[in-house]
Order: sequence, then C-alpha cells, then structure tokens
Amino acid sequence: MSEDKRPNVGIVGLGLYLPETKMTAKEISEATGGVWSEEAVIEKLGIREKYIPSDQPCDGTQEMGALAALDCLKNTGIDPMEIDGILCVGEEWKEHPLTTSACYIQDRIGAYNAWAIDIQNRCCSTVSAMQIAKDMMMGCDDCQTVLIAGGYRNCDFIDYTDSGVSFMFDLGAGGAAMILRKNYDKNLILGSQLMANGSIVHTCGSQVGGIAEPVTKDNIDQFGMLRVMDSAKMKDLLNRESMPNWYHCIDEALRKSGLTRDDLGYLDILHMKRSGHLGMLKELGMTEDQSIYLENYGHIGQLDQILSLKLALDEGKVTDGTVIAMVAAGIGYTWAVSIVKWGDA
Repeated sequence: MSEDKRPNVGIVGLGLYLPETKMTAKEISEATGGVWSEEAVIEKLGIREKYIPSDQPCDGTQEMGALAALDCLKNTGIDPMEIDGILCVGEEWKEHPLTTSACYIQDRIGAYNAWAIDIQNRCCSTVSAMQIAKDMMMGCDDCQTVLIAGGYRNCDFIDYTDSGVSFMFDLGAGGAAMILRKNYDKNLILGSQLMANGSIVHTCGSQVGGIAEPVTKDNIDQFGMLRVMDSAKMKDLLNRESMPNWYHCIDEALRKSGLTRDDLGYLDILHMKRSGHLGMLKELGMTEDQSIYLENYGHIGQLDQILSLKLALDEGKVTDGTVIAMVAAGIGYTWAVSIVKWGDA
C-alpha cells in the first residue's frame, strides 16, 4: 500500500454539554471558611469559576454524556445508525451504580448498530480511549466509526474544608463527545504514548464506600468523599516522576508521529494549577496563546481535552495544519498523550 493510501483514523467532530450552574472563586473561598482567599483560588489554583451540576436529571453523569453525544451528532451530521462502537469515558459516579453508561448512551442517541463499552482510566480516559478506538478500527474491517463520549461530576465529592484535597477544588461537571472515523483523511490521530505507576493507587480516592471500608451508619457522611489517604507517599512519587513522565509521553508520541516539539502548535491540556500550566508551555517552547487555560470552566476530568479543542477551534487557535498535543494525567497514577494534526491529511 502506498504511503498516501495508508489507513488512518481522524476526528470527524466534537460535542459538548455544560450545566447552567457555576461556582465562583469567591464561593470556593467561602466554602473553605476563608482558609483559601478568593485571590489564592484564582492565582494559585487557577479557578475564576467552574461549572457544577444542578439538581436536574439533565445533569446526571450518563445523561450529560448522552447530551454531548447528541450535540456531536448534530455538529457532524452523522446518522447514529452509522456508529459501529461506543467507548464511554464517563465517570463511575453516575445515576445508578453498576449500570453501563455506554449502553445508556447507545439507546439514548439511537445508535442501535453499535457495540458499547465503558472505559475507565480516570482523567486519562479520553486520550486512552482515542488510542484504543484507533487500534480497534485499524484492526477490524467492520469497525469504521466510533463515538467516544461521557459525563463527569466528581465535584460532588469535594470537601472544601479539607485542604489536603485543594488540588481537586477545581473539579467541575459537564459532558463531552468525539466521533472518530477510519480513513477519514482529516484531523488525523497520529502517535500516542501511555504510562502508569500503580504504586500510589490507594493514596488518593474515595476512602469510604467500597469493600475495604463499607458504608455504615457511623461513616455514611463520608461516603464517596475524595480524600488523600497517604499524602507523603503520593507527593514523593509525583514530585519525582510526574513532569518527567509527561514530557516522556509528549516526546514519544511526537517521535511516533515523525515530529518534534518544534512542530507543536497547540497544547490541549487538562486544567491544573496555574504555575504548572505555564511551566509546561515554557518547557515546550510554546506561548500562552498556543493553549487555553480552563480557568473559567474548571477541571471536568477526562473531558478537558475535548473541551479545550472545541474552544481552540472556535477561537481560531487550531486551524488546518496545526499539530496538537492532547495531554492528560489521572489518579492511579497514569499519564497519556496523543498527537493530532488538524486539517487534510
């Protein structure tokens, strides 16, 4: 097969759903009892405001994923019956425990020909699912179109009086979706790199509500709350490994794409503290104009990359020929990067 006929997988389009409800930096400060000032929330944590769920059914995790998928179908003009598979990247906190969110989305959007699988890799889920979808399509003749979609509202489990989880005060809510197609010849997914270090898997998460610490009448007020269970161990590993692992993933994904850091045009990265965001741009030799800092949205988990790309397209920061690094990391701990080149192949 000649090089210009080599199989490829491209992004057909994106979809979003954001709740109507927001929480401001001032309200976050007040929720901490003034331990974090409004200025510190804005400047250090990098949150001016964030989207949070209302008490309406439309802001359920599965339903937000479905609404984003419907928006994606509208934006792309794709018939839901053309979808061969659905990879749901929504969170485990959802309308009903142990139900399959991908199946919910399949039925909700009328994609009755599609198989449906839930993918969970915390805040790396979307970037990881892109690689999984690409590999599935490249290896399966009858898989031509895949929907990646999900919802997120882990902000429900944040205790603003616990400064130990201040790095998660930015958690928000929303839904996002992406449609991929084999041999689309546009917006190609190029190289990807995934990494994991499971040695700190139990240092951060929901301590109460699982098998190890079941819910009782005495701890029900702690059910699901996100806690740092071993701060020293988690910080030690992340201080040593997190940024080096991110840069390794970026460089390896670029190498697999036949590109270098000099080719990068847009940093599509999850929300993090302001200093970390600026530091990564500097390390990569990029400017602030080559990214969007999600200080007016918060951290919508694994959906940040789709949100950031949609905003960048709307603002003209991504155009034909732009090389995009979709950068993610998730508690567990995982790191993932996928390189996308926008425009015609």
